[in-house]
Amino acid sequence: MLAVAVLAAGKGTRMKSDLPKVLQPLAGATLVERVLSSCERLQPERRLLIVGHQAEQVEQSLSSHGGLEFVLQQPQQGTGHAVQQLLDPLAGFTGELLVLNGDVPLLRPETLQQLLEGHRASGAAVTLLSARLADPSGYGRVLAAHDGRVEKIVEHRDCTEAERQVNLINAGIYCFNWPQLAAVLPRLRSDNDQGELYLTDTVALLSPAMHLEVADADEINGINDRLQLAQCEAVLQQRLREHWMREGVTFTDPASCTLSEATRFGRDVVVEPQCHFRGASSIGAGCRIGPGCLIESSTLGEGCQVLHAVLRQAEVGEGCAIGPFTQLRPGTRVGPGSHVGNFVEIKNSTLAEGVKVNHLSYIGDADLGAAVNVGAGTITANYDGVNKHRTVIGAGSKTGANSVLVAPITLGSGVTVGAGSTLTKDVPSGALALGRARQLVKENWPGPQG
Repeated sequence: MLAVAVLAAGKGTRMKSDLPKVLQPLAGATLVERVLSSCERLQPERRLLIVGHQAEQVEQSLSSHGGLEFVLQQPQQGTGHAVQQLLDPLAGFTGELLVLNGDVPLLRPETLQQLLEGHRASGAAVTLLSARLADPSGYGRVLAAHDGRVEKIVEHRDCTEAERQVNLINAGIYCFNWPQLAAVLPRLRSDNDQGELYLTDTVALLSPAMHLEVADADEINGINDRLQLAQCEAVLQQRLREHWMREGVTFTDPASCTLSEATRFGRDVVVEPQCHFRGASSIGAGCRIGPGCLIESSTLGEGCQVLHAVLRQAEVGEGCAIGPFTQLRPGTRVGPGSHVGNFVEIKNSTLAEGVKVNHLSYIGDADLGAAVNVGAGTITANYDGVNKHRTVIGAGSKTGANSVLVAPITLGSGVTVGAGSTLTKDVPSGALALGRARQLVKENWPGPQG
């Protein structure tokens, strides 16, 4: 049996934020959500989150994560004190306890799998994760034998000159035999500079103690301030880009683009510079995105071209051209082969196959049939000051430049709307609709008299 405990009680003072540190966002998810997702593959029987600072906010943010047990640490007196809070919740538990930190979000699931399997295979009382750093200053050194047995952990300030040359450090991630850990937790002492109880001190009380050296030291990067948050973001973004490039996606300037882990790409997608993907977006095979796009929680069919555009919660069919300077707002559905062009905004509307909205238009709360051609400057006036209303335009209809359709209104199929018209009444199929004042010309007009 396996229990996972995530330490998430700290204040995170150096973040200088009203948001708890473990709720800081990283590539579309909070730090603590990333930690929790890293151990999902292990299928633990128990998942415990040790909370303290702004505990209610942390619990509320994780309300959609079923099966979490929240344990309050109040006051916060160190990592050892945090794990002592598990003595009652885990009374009678006889399995392993994996201890993770809520501000160490880059651990790969494969690494935690290796840690757990190695711990079980060795029969150790504790197995800790270690890493080799080019500059280990400030970290506790792990002094270990060739077989992985830990002889001792020495804090940097207590190291001899010879021990400071050791670059193997303690990452602060542990897998314990819980009954053995529970027996020594009450023996922890706070006779140190901080007056706190350290979980590290249990290693000297447990035998045998083993370590597993992580292959990629970036995995154990912790976050204490905004600088380290940005550094972790850079590591995670590089991982994501490398993954998708190996899967057949071309990034012409990888460093200028950012992704979310929920983004999915088909083969032969080309991503130009300065493109950013958020949420659960899906980009079909053969699409060309950018430069200069933001795509959030949206779906694009195969073979689309999107240039200098913003898409949020939108669905775009195959073979569409979007942009430049287009915004597709939530609830927009664009049918296959459609073109939405320069300075066009579409909101909560459905465009059927082959629709063209090429220039300078706003389409809000509307349903456009197949092959509708929207002239430059067409506006669906959907708001009466109190409620939103829908506009329906039938297949094959055309609107002239600078048309205003005042909703609620329905245009049948094959309708032609004259340029400059303002329509307030329904138009039957096959009709020509004009709604503008008669032109008045006065010849020999003297102009203003001054």
